[in-house]
Amino acid sequence: MIPRRFSALRAFSEVASASRLDGMISAISQLARWRPPIPGSLWKRQLPAVSFPALQLHTTSMAMRVSQEDFEKAKEQVSLLKKDPGNEVKLKLYALFKQATEGPCTTPKPGMLDFVKKAKWDAWNALGSLPKDAARQNYVDLVSSLVSSESLSQKKTSFNDTQSEYKTLIVTKEDNITKIMLNRPSQKNAINIQMYKDITLALEAAEKDDSSLTVITGNGEYYSSGNDLSEPLKIPPDEIQKKLEENMQILRTFIDHFIDFSKPLVALVNGPAIGISVTLLGLFDIVYATDRATFHTPFIHLGLCPEACSSFTFPKIMGSVKAAEILIFGRKLTAQEAYARGLVTEVFPESTFQKEVWTRLKAYSQLPPVFLVIILLIQQMEKTIFTLS
Repeated sequence: MIPRRFSALRAFSEVASASRLDGMISAISQLARWRPPIPGSLWKRQLPAVSFPALQLHTTSMAMRVSQEDFEKAKEQVSLLKKDPGNEVKLKLYALFKQATEGPCTTPKPGMLDFVKKAKWDAWNALGSLPKDAARQNYVDLVSSLVSSESLSQKKTSFNDTQSEYKTLIVTKEDNITKIMLNRPSQKNAINIQMYKDITLALEAAEKDDSSLTVITGNGEYYSSGNDLSEPLKIPPDEIQKKLEENMQILRTFIDHFIDFSKPLVALVNGPAIGISVTLLGLFDIVYATDRATFHTPFIHLGLCPEACSSFTFPKIMGSVKAAEILIFGRKLTAQEAYARGLVTEVFPESTFQKEVWTRLKAYSQLPPVFLVIILLIQQMEKTIFTLS
């Protein structure tokens, strides 16, 4: 296979991984006391006519309205959910329902000892002056995402033979698109060693299938909270050196699969992204984000260096000065700020994010895959020549 992303990246990745290993060994003892502040013929083939939605930066908080009928249908769907979505989601559903039906919270605050009522009141009151129409829209979208997530976990796909191998992912294929969903929602999709292995296997399978695009997204409120920091704390002191060397090889193999991936790679950032889930974005071809997404690389607080070749890719994307503010000083970016710096392709309102991005991607998937690969190879060749000159 011909590597299509920066040819210099693998060597860069290996050097960065080695330096990162020494840093992690010296910092491991501090991790125990640290707590994160945030959680036919090629040329004769006839091309199909494809219509693409216009590219634009969305700035409005509400792009569409839902009918009362849609709202009532969503209420019924909630009662039919087979899996408990968790207390956090249930509180959000409660608050949006009350806001949609009664408007802003005006009831007295319950006593401190009435925990259930106080939690409900806090969730409702946190919505402030959100209009009823907006609350109704958000309620319908949230229910729709829950139903979609549940159906995905039950749906049989062409990946049935390998799906059982993935302990931390939901992998599906539809409309010439392979979708890799990070599936540790209760841990905010924190990436543990098993997930590193699963994503590597999923990319290998996607490389060989007949899909045109590969999409990576998160299940739940978060895109990913980055590395699972609880894992290093479980390593016995006398095994730290050996275990970290093993994990660095897993990480190097993981990153190599992103560098060498020969199909268009798309990130759908459905919520907050932290750490390596942010630095990896420099290796994607398209990054779509919801307007509630944030991007944070708190390496300075961990005493670690940026990973996933971001010390190379970020300055190329946004310039060295702006890259330093993010990678060295850990500035958290909003979705609009990430868009302005070139890290994000386009930002969508949360209420229409899933509908709009999948309409766009299904249109892209109609393009001839071989042409997509050739264009990507030419594009990356130009970047490589520039880098090595």
